[in-house]
Amino acid sequence: MTAIFDSATRQMFAGNYPETPHKLLHNLRDHPLLTIDALARLGEALPEASVEYNKGDLPVGIDPALVPANGLSIGDTIRMVETNGSWAVLKNIEQVPAYCVLLMGLLTELKPHIEEKTGRMLKPQGFIFVSSPNAVTPYHFDPEHNILLQLRGTKVMTQFPAGDSRYAPDETHEGYHVGGHRNLVWRDELAGGGTEWPLMPGEALFVPVMAPHHVRNGPAVSISLSITWRSDWSFAEADARAFNGILRKVGMRPRAPGRFPAQNKAKALAWRAIRKLTRSVSGS
Repeated sequence: MTAIFDSATRQMFAGNYPETPHKLLHNLRDHPLLTIDALARLGEALPEASVEYNKGDLPVGIDPALVPANGLSIGDTIRMVETNGSWAVLKNIEQVPAYCVLLMGLLTELKPHIEEKTGRMLKPQGFIFVSSPNAVTPYHFDPEHNILLQLRGTKVMTQFPAGDSRYAPDETHEGYHVGGHRNLVWRDELAGGGTEWPLMPGEALFVPVMAPHHVRNGPAVSISLSITWRSDWSFAEADARAFNGILRKVGMRPRAPGRFPAQNKAKALAWRAIRKLTRSVSGS
C-alpha cells in the first residue's frame, strides 16, 4: 500500500515533534471514505454525542452557549454544506471500523517517531471537519498531539505559542481539565502573537498540545481530517493543571506545568490520588 506520508515528510515530522508547529505533505485527498457523500453517511452512523454542527458565520471568540444551531440534521448539513453556511465535526471516527483502519494506518506511519520522543502512543482518535465557505472555528485549544490534514478547499489556521499564559490563561487550562470548555476568550490585542498557516489540499499542519488557535476557511467547501494521540507526558501535563486548580482555590499561586520534556509527575500523581479518593468516597 502506498504511504500517505513520504520519507521526507516523516523526517520533517521527526525533527520537529512534539513542540514545534510545522507543515507536512500527504496524499490522502482522494480517499473514497472522505467524500461528501461518505461523510454524510458517517455522520448519520455515529452516535449523537459524536457529532457537533452549527452555523459557521461566527466571530473568532464566542461563548459556546451562544453558538447558533443551523436547523438541519447532520446528514443534510454535510450534503448541503456548500450553501448552508455551516460547520460540522465528526468525532471519534475510529468508532466505525473502516475509519479506524484509516486512522491507525496513518498513525502507524508516524508511530516510530512519536514513540522515540514521547513514549507510547495513547488514545488515538480521529476527527473530520466539514465546513462551508468562509466558516470560522473559534479560538480554542486541544489536549492532544494533533496533525490536521487538509483534503478539500483551503483554510488558514492562526496558531499561538503553547504554554504561554498571555494567550491561554492558567486558570482556563485548570478549569478545562476538570470539565470546563476548551474555547478561549479572544481579545484583539492577541492577534500580533499568532502565526498564520495557510493550508491547501495535500498539506497538513502539526499542532502541539494545548497550542491556542482559530481557523478560517477559504471561499470553497473545506474538508479536513485531524489525527490525534495522547502520551504519558500530555496526560501528566493535564493532571498537573487540574491539581494547580485545587491549589489556586485555597489561595496559592501555583507555577504552571513545564512544557516537554518536563514531566510534571509530582503534581500529576497528587491529582490522580485525589481523584481516586474522591471516586472511592462517592462510590461508598
